[in-house]
Amino acid sequence: MTAESRSEPVAPLVPSTLLEPIRRRPTRLGLVSGGLGAYWPQFPDLLPQLQESARYVTSRFNELDAEVTDVGFVSDAREAALAAEELRRADCDLIVIFLTTYLTSSMVLPIAQRSQTPVLVIDLQPTEAMDHANVDTGAWLAYCGQCPVPEVANVFKRAGIPFHSVSGHLKQESAWQRINQWVHAAGVRGRLRHARHGLMGHVYPGMLDVSTDLTTVSTTFGSHVEVIEFDDLREIVGEVTDEQVRERMALARNLFTVDRSVDDDDFAWGAKVSVGLDRLVTEFDLDSLAYYHRGLAGEQHERLGAGMILGASILTARGVPMAGEYELRTSIAMLAAQAMGAGGSFTEIQALNFFDNVVEMGHDGPAHLAVSAAHPLLRGLGVYHGKRGWGVSVEFDVRHGPVTTFGIGQDPDGSYVFITSEGTVVPGPLLAIGNTTSRVDFGGDPGLWVDEWSRTGIGHHWALCIGHRAADVKAAASLLGVEHRHVSLT
Repeated sequence: MTAESRSEPVAPLVPSTLLEPIRRRPTRLGLVSGGLGAYWPQFPDLLPQLQESARYVTSRFNELDAEVTDVGFVSDAREAALAAEELRRADCDLIVIFLTTYLTSSMVLPIAQRSQTPVLVIDLQPTEAMDHANVDTGAWLAYCGQCPVPEVANVFKRAGIPFHSVSGHLKQESAWQRINQWVHAAGVRGRLRHARHGLMGHVYPGMLDVSTDLTTVSTTFGSHVEVIEFDDLREIVGEVTDEQVRERMALARNLFTVDRSVDDDDFAWGAKVSVGLDRLVTEFDLDSLAYYHRGLAGEQHERLGAGMILGASILTARGVPMAGEYELRTSIAMLAAQAMGAGGSFTEIQALNFFDNVVEMGHDGPAHLAVSAAHPLLRGLGVYHGKRGWGVSVEFDVRHGPVTTFGIGQDPDGSYVFITSEGTVVPGPLLAIGNTTSRVDFGGDPGLWVDEWSRTGIGHHWALCIGHRAADVKAAASLLGVEHRHVSLT
């Protein structure tokens, strides 16, 4: 597993000039550095060296796609208390405390207590090791950031505060990769804490696993669930102009290869619904949307439900994930994956291949264009399997390489569980039926994988993420206070 597969965001397949990302509240990081003020008069060269290290740490955080509140360097409990108040007001998603040398736990505890925000303790000594022949006491103290880590961990445990730490040296890239995992986790926490999830239509009849307690979404993640009617979309779509439809069809032709199976009227209808979905997202200020409507005999609501895939795929690529079949928990997982820069495409099991030891998975839309291996195809379907209606659907092969399946389960007591498994998308024959499809090698018997994956309490659907991201998901689960379960055949 490479560092790139773990932590690099998914590069968009389509140019940003075609699809402008919908940007929301950025990840907010708080940063404070500190050491014991009693040392400064004793060792005059120590504080300037530690402050230089702190400036390097600040520069690394400022390079991230985040809003950083740096409250500077603290030397005693009174300065730490002032820093704690400033960080509390900043409403951070994660506070990072850089232990530059020894400091007392009394300097750290107020920061965690007053902010009510997860805290990451980092201790990064100047180099890989001391030059013992040329190190005096003052120089040694610059390497002493690890010394208070057990003390801080003990006090956090006694205070009921979850403890997270990264120990290493200042320019150790593996340590910074671990730090970045916590930054990704903070991004998930921040995105879910402020998210507005749309829920439109009704549950697919008989899918008991899809049913989700809306109250627990808010109490667990801090999110808001906005219940939306298909009538809302109907009225908005009714106001879309012919010129807007032509413009959206032109955009779709740039984004997709339009297959000969696509009927022009169905294409125009999908484009019209797409324009309406954009406005629906704006009017309700949505971060995600899960939807389903059964419909009957080609009436208006059935046509709306069948015309969602084009517009939902475009919005998912812009950063507002959409999931069919009323799958609220999967749209939440897709939003979390989006926050980590991992894509996150609506997915289920399609078949198993015991010759190649792969699980074939995908869905008939919507899809995340960023995970496509090549230019996606727009295919016309006269039948949506298991659903009423007809229209256009998105088809592509998921890019080859490391992937993570990530879903959210719900246990008998109502608590949520983040569930992951890591595999590799490999080349081979795929269905050509208007689905996003992939062949995932999980490193063993695909039937065994299905058994182990199902045993976790996962539901019907999940997000397929680019890269091996289980560690990021585990960190996010920790910050959100939910359990993480991982399936591995090795």
